[in-house]
Amino acid sequence: MEVGETLRMASRSVRSHKLRSALTVVGVVIGIASVVTFATFGASVKADIVSDVGSSSASDIYALPTATDDDGGFGGGVGQPVFTAHDVAQLRAIEGARAAVPRGNVPVSELRFGNDSVSQRQILATTPRAFPADSVVAGRAFRSGAREVVVNRAATGTFDRNVSVGDSLTITLANGTRSRVAVVGVVNRTVGELPFTSFAGGAQFYVPVEPFYQQTVESPVTGATQRAYPQVTVVADPARIDGVRERVRTYLRGPSDAAELVPESVEPSAQTSGDFVDRVASIIDRVTRFVTGIGVIALVVAAVGIANIMLVSVAERTREIGIMKAVGARNRDVMALFLTEATLLGVVGAIVGLPLGVAVAYGATLYAEVAFTPAYGWFAIAVAVGILVGVLAGLYPAWRAARIDPIDALRYE
Repeated sequence: MEVGETLRMASRSVRSHKLRSALTVVGVVIGIASVVTFATFGASVKADIVSDVGSSSASDIYALPTATDDDGGFGGGVGQPVFTAHDVAQLRAIEGARAAVPRGNVPVSELRFGNDSVSQRQILATTPRAFPADSVVAGRAFRSGAREVVVNRAATGTFDRNVSVGDSLTITLANGTRSRVAVVGVVNRTVGELPFTSFAGGAQFYVPVEPFYQQTVESPVTGATQRAYPQVTVVADPARIDGVRERVRTYLRGPSDAAELVPESVEPSAQTSGDFVDRVASIIDRVTRFVTGIGVIALVVAAVGIANIMLVSVAERTREIGIMKAVGARNRDVMALFLTEATLLGVVGAIVGLPLGVAVAYGATLYAEVAFTPAYGWFAIAVAVGILVGVLAGLYPAWRAARIDPIDALRYE
């Protein structure tokens, strides 16, 4: 039997049972659409995170106290002030480092603007170097030693009235002391902001280390009482980032105050934004593979449906098979006919499922406000698996049809 004739007969058989064929194809459509949707959305989120983090902090090296069992995580010991002023000075002097920006928390109880007040547990203390020129959207960075505050965009809407440059806030510290500060700048990012923390979109208030930050320890190296910070960010020459990171790690593991001040099971670490991105990208890939597996399960269920409907078709057309064989059709012709029918169901499911999955993924990226990034590799895999499902599901029914004895088939009622 010619290929064209086989296709014509197979398509006619599929069309003659439109509802049954459509319901069978739905399983393939759902499976392929699920695979395409999950894979594309995962690729879009991954690309958006990598581009956002990579473009804003590619030259930053974060010195953090990290739990030794954190397995390269995101700073399991963050919050412990172990980096002294001596460490900050030594990190700033490392070859290839442009700046070392300390960062610490100032405990507060309340922030007041006019007659409106909000509860706040802490604000951030840092240095003017934390605000690059391209991060300041209004005003300027604060001056060291001045009673000034810089806020991020989210913080401008914290109170009933929007906060702007030139306004004054009253900060009530945890010990009850009140301090009136002038708002001198609004920023969209800062040096020292860990990757992905900006995604939370919370309000942040930044004040100078001097006079607001008072956390001190005795330096094991110098013996003097110094300010100690839970985080220091080293801004490196982008062309020398790897070398600077290794020198920072060498110092932190060697003659640093941090190495002596960290508690047991915690060690000072140095990580770049690339390290954070790699870890998160790996997590996203794992999640994507997991949820995509749900779509594969749907395809397996669809394969069972195709096999079932093809077995029903063989039983219904037993007499037709006998007539075909009586007029000269060979076993392989019969097998090819039923295998083609099953494959057509898989192909139709792939044709419908692929654009449907792309459309759903596009809608999901719009809702999540991330750029749409097609996962072309997964597109090919999904279509190939959909067609393969039709082929494999049709093998046994086609083989069974080919094995029918023509004499018995002609007697079948």
